[in-house]
Amino acid sequence: MDMLIQFAYVVSAALFIFGLKKLGSPATARRGNTISAVGMLVAIVAALLDQGIVDYQWIAIGFVAGGAIGAAAARLVQMTSMPEMVALFNGFGGLASLLVGWAALSPDAGTFTLITIVLSILIGGLTFTGSLIAYGKLSENIGSGAVLFSGQQVVNSLIVLGILGSAVMFCLQPGDMHWLYVVVGLSLVFGVMAVIPIGGADMPVVISLLNSYSGLAACAAGFAVDNNILIVAGSLVGASGIILTQIMCKAMNRSLANVLFSGFGSGKVEATEVEGEIKPISVEDAYYVLEAATNVAIIPGYGMAVAQAQHVVKELCELLEENGAEVNFGIHPVAGRMPGHMNVLLAEADVPYDQLLEMDDINPRMENVDVAIVIGANDVVNPAAREVESSPIYGMPVINVDMARTVFVLKRSMASGFAGIENPLFYKDNTRMLFGDAKESIGGLIREFS
Repeated sequence: MDMLIQFAYVVSAALFIFGLKKLGSPATARRGNTISAVGMLVAIVAALLDQGIVDYQWIAIGFVAGGAIGAAAARLVQMTSMPEMVALFNGFGGLASLLVGWAALSPDAGTFTLITIVLSILIGGLTFTGSLIAYGKLSENIGSGAVLFSGQQVVNSLIVLGILGSAVMFCLQPGDMHWLYVVVGLSLVFGVMAVIPIGGADMPVVISLLNSYSGLAACAAGFAVDNNILIVAGSLVGASGIILTQIMCKAMNRSLANVLFSGFGSGKVEATEVEGEIKPISVEDAYYVLEAATNVAIIPGYGMAVAQAQHVVKELCELLEENGAEVNFGIHPVAGRMPGHMNVLLAEADVPYDQLLEMDDINPRMENVDVAIVIGANDVVNPAAREVESSPIYGMPVINVDMARTVFVLKRSMASGFAGIENPLFYKDNTRMLFGDAKESIGGLIREFS
C-alpha cells in the first residue's frame, strides 16, 4: 500500500506540473486547470490513505461544505469581483497552512520540524491578513491608496525582530507556547503592515506576490507534516507566483523592493498642467469613423469589467471584421486588478486567442492602426509614462495608443484611474471621448452597424 501511495504522489506531482504548463497559454488554460484538479484529487485520496485511521465523517462534512462554497462562488461571483475572490483564496490558503502547521505540533518534534512549523505559521498568518487588506483595497471597502506614516519602516523592523526573536525562543523552548502565540500575533499584524503601504497600480503585483506566499506557506506545512506532495504543490505555487510577480514588475519598470516599500504615488510631485481640450464624440459620429477603418486595436481595462462589456465587445469585433477591418486586442500585463484579468474576461466572451496581443506585440503596430478603442483603461495607456518625468508612473512601459491615427476613449467621466493620475491622452488632438457606460456605448455602435 505504501508503494501505491508514493506512486500516486508521483502521478499527482506530474499532473500538477503538466497542468501548470498548460496554464501558460489562454488556449490550453481550461485543460490545464482540469488536469491540475485531477492531480489534486489524486493527492487528497492518497494523503487520506496514507494517514491510516481517519474520521471520514469530518472529511465528508468538509468536502460538502467546501464544495458548496466553491460552487456558489463560481456561479455567483461576478467577473468584476474576481480579483477580490483571488485575494480571499490566497488568504484562506495561508490560514489553512497556519492551522496545519499548528496541528503538527507534538512533544517529540525535532528542531527541523519546529522550524518548518514556525515558518508555516508565520507565512500563513502574513498571507491571511495581507490578503484581507488586499481584498478590502480591491473592493474599495477601505481606501485603495498607499497608507504611510512617520516611522513606518521602524515599526515594521521591530515587528520582524519580534517575530525572529520569538521564533528562536520557541524552537529553543517548545514547551512554552507563549512564544508561539507571539509569533502568530505578530505575523498577523505584519501581514497588515506589509500591504497597507501598497496601493494604486501596484495591486496586481500584490495579488501575485500573496499567491506566492500562500504556496510557500503550504510548502512549509508540507515539511511540518512530512508530506511530499504538499511540499511539491506548495513549491510550484510559490515559484510560479514569484515568476509572475517579477514579470509584472518588469512590465511596470519597477523593482519588487520599490513596489513593496515605496508606497505608490506617495511622494510629492509637481503639478503638471495638461494642455489641450476634451473633444467628446457621439456614437453616430464614432460609427462613421469605425466604418471607414481597416485596422482597429481594442485596449481593455478594468472599466470593461465594471460595465461587463466583454460580450458586446466581441460582437463589435465580429461586425468590424465583416466590414473588412483587422481587429486585435492589446493586453497590458497589469491591466485590471489581478494578473491576467483581461484575458479571463475576453476568454469568457470567446474572443479568439490569436487576437490577444501582448504590449510588446501591439506597440510596433500602433502607428498603422486607424482607430484605437480604449475601454475603461487609464494608467496602462497613459503617455505621461513617457513624457512627464514628475509622474509616479514615469518609465513604466505603456500601450502607445496615442500613436494611432484616431483614439476613442470610452469612459463614464473624466475621473482618474485606479492610480489616481491625470492622463494627457484625453487631451490629445487625435483623441475623442465617448462618454457613458461602455456596454451601452458599444451597444449603440453595434446598432449603427446593424
